[in-house]
Amino acid sequence: MKISTEFSKYAEHYGHYNVIQNQVADKLPQYVTQEPKKILDLGCGSGALYKKIDWHVEHFVGVDFAPRMLELHPKAEHIECIYGNFNDAMLFEYLRTYSFEHIFSASALQWADDLEKVFQNIVTLNAPVALAIFTANTFKTLNTTAGLKPLLRSRKDIKALQKKYFPDAKLEVVAYKLEFATVRDMFRYIKKSGVSGSRKLLSYKETKQLMQNYPLNYLEFEVAFIAH
Repeated sequence: MKISTEFSKYAEHYGHYNVIQNQVADKLPQYVTQEPKKILDLGCGSGALYKKIDWHVEHFVGVDFAPRMLELHPKAEHIECIYGNFNDAMLFEYLRTYSFEHIFSASALQWADDLEKVFQNIVTLNAPVALAIFTANTFKTLNTTAGLKPLLRSRKDIKALQKKYFPDAKLEVVAYKLEFATVRDMFRYIKKSGVSGSRKLLSYKETKQLMQNYPLNYLEFEVAFIAH
């Protein structure tokens, strides 16, 4: 199953389960010192970031590769929703026909096939950025308990790419915790929120064992914010 399919499958549930993603969307506009009127949102989803913008915007372009998410995104004359994949260089060829004053991406770029290539393409759009990328320390204890390699990139790797492509940007790493009443609720959240990245490496028996052995009542998240 492709990641885009997983996010589309759980699109209706996403607004209820994306607690941490909403906190990220809350924080991201705080890095913006001006009030940009022409905005690009890469991985716009159902509009979490757009809903956090409290200033007048002339043109908002939201890009996502999950069709159902785009259907749920707010609609207006100044909003343009584009079905596209930021892993596709052709998308950026098209986006270069626009003029943006700021580029956002909240909780999406961790799914990039090649983050360096995506950064290269973002740079060609010649606009300041505010990006939030989940790191390998997300689900750290869960992965350790299950004996799984982290699905996401390390903080160190993201920092190296930030220094290379956005040397004037600020990098801030923020840790989050999300508590659950039961481990079963925790696993239901992982499934319904789409944050598993479509990875299903454990059998039913292994999943049951993990649920029995998981030592915490919360999940860990770590997000790298890159902004200038």
